[in-house]
Amino acid sequence: MNKEHFKIAIKNLRTRSLRSWLTILGVVIGIFLVVALLSLSGGIKNAILAQLRMMGEDILMVMPGEGGDIMTAIMGGLTLTDENIRAIERAEGVDLTVPFLWRTKTARHKGEVRAVFLFGYPRKEAQDFFREDMGFHLTQGDWPRVGRREIMVGHLVPREIFPEMKIGDEIVIEGKRFKVTGVLRSLGNRQDDSMIGLDLEHFHQVTGVREGANFASIRIKENFTPDEVRANIMEELEETKKRRRGMEDVPPFTVFTREGAMDMVGDVMLLLQLLVFGIASISVIVGGIGITNTMYTSVRERTKEIGIIKAVGAKNSDISKIFLIESGIIGLIGGIGGVALGIGLAELLGIFLGEHPAFALDPVVSPVLIIFGLFFAFLLGCLAGYLPARRAAQLNPVDALRYE
Repeated sequence: MNKEHFKIAIKNLRTRSLRSWLTILGVVIGIFLVVALLSLSGGIKNAILAQLRMMGEDILMVMPGEGGDIMTAIMGGLTLTDENIRAIERAEGVDLTVPFLWRTKTARHKGEVRAVFLFGYPRKEAQDFFREDMGFHLTQGDWPRVGRREIMVGHLVPREIFPEMKIGDEIVIEGKRFKVTGVLRSLGNRQDDSMIGLDLEHFHQVTGVREGANFASIRIKENFTPDEVRANIMEELEETKKRRRGMEDVPPFTVFTREGAMDMVGDVMLLLQLLVFGIASISVIVGGIGITNTMYTSVRERTKEIGIIKAVGAKNSDISKIFLIESGIIGLIGGIGGVALGIGLAELLGIFLGEHPAFALDPVVSPVLIIFGLFFAFLLGCLAGYLPARRAAQLNPVDALRYE
């Protein structure tokens, strides 16, 4: 393969520039969807895993839902009831049970109104748990006191949501005033760093949610293993379900160790990414069909030219290389455009979602994803151009010269 092949291929693309760019556009759309969706799903996965990594080895997490329903539970579709929480507390080996709730509400600070992510927890029981077991630490101020209308805020709240916020300021949530006493050190993901932590009693008042929990964290007693306590909790929860058989509001449950939760999230997100890739690949295939159609049209229009090239000594392999280079260039240019637009959309969505703390995430744009997008587009172009290139190479030079 030499420079002449490239020169001829590029010249042919320029000669039919409108058709070439329309074909490239089809590839751009497909690669754009692949890159954007994979980077966003990677951001979701990292946000969830970052939260789970904060769990200690002696910590369990109980969520409503089972198996594939874990993602629904995380996003708030299911809840534990107060009866479920009491059953967890009765289980042998449970040292502490801390229920958590979350909701998105509006808050006002110095005339600015923003959507905020409220995180409700039992303050008396949970603050030592946060410090000793979850690795929560303050960078400014003090921990809120029990019984006071005081709150702690995530790392990003005084930086991005309310940039003028300082320790001691007041914030109004649903008409109720709270004093900001502490700012948490970054927890590693935008959602947690954008939260406002309220005592459970105050959380009930501002949200209207009176009972239940989105999930519960469990600290196990010494001399008990996570698997033992997990089995005991499941037994108590199943007994609760049996006593309430026939009640529609009793969901199934899943008890996770840290490793089990991370494995589950990894498996679910892998399936999600494969599904996303499969859906986006439909657009890529359509783009590949467009390349094939364009190259067949090009072969038909350039039949006489192919005959002339062959008549002056070009081999079948030379003809094939010219057409493969053309289709490969179309794919590669489409890949560059698709990767650039995909990264741009993912970053814009990351910024946009960052304005709404409940959906905050950082898209994952890795060098591997970029290289994959470019290589996949180039390979697509070559594969789509293979049959037209083969047809061009097999043309009889005499017949080609007579073609009108």
